[in-house]
Amino acid sequence: MNWLDYAIIIVYSVAFIGLGYYFKENKSSKDYFLGGQSMGWFPLTLSTMATQLSAISFISAPAFVGLAVGGGLKWLTFELSVPLAMIFLMLVIVPPLYRSGIVSIYEYVENRFATSTRMILSIVFQISRALGTGVMVYTIAIILQAVLDVSFHWTILIISIITLIYSFQGGMKAVIWGDTIQMLILFGGLIICLFYGFELVQAHGGLANGFDPERLKAIDFSKMGINGDEFGFWPMVIGGFFLYASYYGCDQSQAQRLLSAKNEKTIRSLLLANGVLRFPVVMVYCTMGLFVGALVISAPDFLESIADMTQKHFPQEFAEAGLKPDLMIPVFIVKYLPHGLIGILIIGILSAAMSTLSSTINSLSAVSMEDVFNRGKKRTRLSNEKYMKYSKSFVLFWGVVCIAAAYLFGGSESTVIEIINLIGSLFYGPILATFVLAMLSKRVNHIGMNTGIITALGINLLIKFSFVNIFWIWYNFTGMIIAVVVAYTVSIFFESKIEQKEKMNLKLDLKWSDLLKKEVLILGVFFVCIVIFCVYLPEIYGRIF
Repeated sequence: MNWLDYAIIIVYSVAFIGLGYYFKENKSSKDYFLGGQSMGWFPLTLSTMATQLSAISFISAPAFVGLAVGGGLKWLTFELSVPLAMIFLMLVIVPPLYRSGIVSIYEYVENRFATSTRMILSIVFQISRALGTGVMVYTIAIILQAVLDVSFHWTILIISIITLIYSFQGGMKAVIWGDTIQMLILFGGLIICLFYGFELVQAHGGLANGFDPERLKAIDFSKMGINGDEFGFWPMVIGGFFLYASYYGCDQSQAQRLLSAKNEKTIRSLLLANGVLRFPVVMVYCTMGLFVGALVISAPDFLESIADMTQKHFPQEFAEAGLKPDLMIPVFIVKYLPHGLIGILIIGILSAAMSTLSSTINSLSAVSMEDVFNRGKKRTRLSNEKYMKYSKSFVLFWGVVCIAAAYLFGGSESTVIEIINLIGSLFYGPILATFVLAMLSKRVNHIGMNTGIITALGINLLIKFSFVNIFWIWYNFTGMIIAVVVAYTVSIFFESKIEQKEKMNLKLDLKWSDLLKKEVLILGVFFVCIVIFCVYLPEIYGRIF
C-alpha cells in the first residue's frame, strides 16, 4: 500500500464518523432502534444484505470456491432456499411482528407465553451474537495484518471504534444508511476483483488451465447429508429453509430491519428484493473465486505468496496444508491490483466487517434495553430522555464486549467459530418453532414451549455427538420439528394447571389472494429458475470459460 491507499481509508473513516453526527437526532426508542419506522425498501434491502454478506463471506466464500479442498460452486446451494424463506416470512412471520409495535422481537413471545420464554431466547441471542461478531472482527483483523503488515491492534481499533462512534450517535438510521453505502462499496469491490481476476487468468492460459472441473458442479441430488456428505440439494433446501426463516424473521439483528420499515408494503418489497438479489451477488463472488483460484494454479508466484504468508502468520494452524485459503483474496488484492484500487478493496473488506459489527451492536443494545432493563412495569417509569441515555450506554457496553470478545476468544479461531456455528444451527429450529407456535397456536402454553426448546436443543446435541456423519444444516429442521411435537405434547398435560394468555389475536389473516400476490409468485418462479440454472451451471461455465 502507498499514500493513496491510506488516504482513501482515512477519508472513508472520517466520513462514517460524520454519518453518525448527521443522524444524531433521536428522541425515542423507535427513533433510535427502528429509525422512526420511516425507512424505505432500498436502504433496508442493502442493509440486510450487507449484514448477511459479511467480510467473512467476501474473503472465505471465494476461497472455498477457488482453493479449498472439496470446494467449488456447491457454495451456491446455500442460496437455494432463500426465496422460499422470504415467502414464508412475508405471509406468516412478519405481519404479526410488525403490527405488534414492539422493539425487541422477543417481547412477542413473552406476550404469548411467559417471561421465561422471552429470556431464554434473548439470552441465547445476546451471548452467541456477541461472541460470533467478536470472532469475525478478530478474523478480519488478523488476515489484514498478514497481508498489509499493519498492527493487529490498529486494525481492530479502526473497525471497532469507528463503528461504535457512528452507531452510538446515529442509531438505526446511521446503521442502515451506513450498511447501504458499505454494500455498494463491497459490491463495487467484487466487480473490480472479478474483472481483474478474469483478465489475469486469461493471460495465464484461461480457466481450463489445470483447473478442476468438479469445482463447477453446483447441485448434487444424490447427497442427503446423512452419510458424511455435504451440500446436497435436499438438505440445503430443507435445512436451509428453516435456517433462513429463523435468521431473517426470528433473529433480532435481522428482524429489527423489518420492523424499521415504514409500512408492510415496504417489507414485502424488501423481502422480495432480498430474495431475488442475494443469488446474483453470491454468484458474482463465487465466479470471482473461480477466476482467482484458477490464477493461483496457473501463477506459481501467487501460490508461493499465499504459502509464505501462511507460514509467517499461521505456521501451526496450517502446518500440514501449507497454506490458508482465506488469504487468497487479500493477497490477490495487494499483489495484482493498482494503488488506489487496493485502498478501495481494503475499504470493501473493512466495510463488510463494520456492517456486521454495527448491526450487532445496535440489535444487542435494543434487546438489552427492552428485555432486561425496560421490561414489565419499569416501562412506564422511563422518560424518553432517560431511555435514550440508557440505550446509548448499552451501545457502548456491547461495543466494548465485542472488542473484548475479539481479543479473548479470537485466538482460538477455529474452535470458537465451530462452536458459534453449531450453536446457531442448534437453536434456529427451536427459535422458529417458538414464534410460529406463538402466532398460530392457542393450544401450546409456556411450560410446553420452554420444554420444547430445551428438548430440541438436547436432542440436537445428542445427534451432533452420536451421529457425526449427519450434516449440521439438518439441525435446523430437526430442532423445529422436535420443538413443535414436544411443545404440543407437554402442553396437553399442563393445560388445566396454568393460566393461559388468551388476550392475543392468534388468527392468521391469510387468504388465497395472498398466495397469488406478485411478490410470492416472483419468488416462487425465481426459486425454480435458480435451481435449473445451477443444474446446468457446469455446462454454461464450461462453454463460456
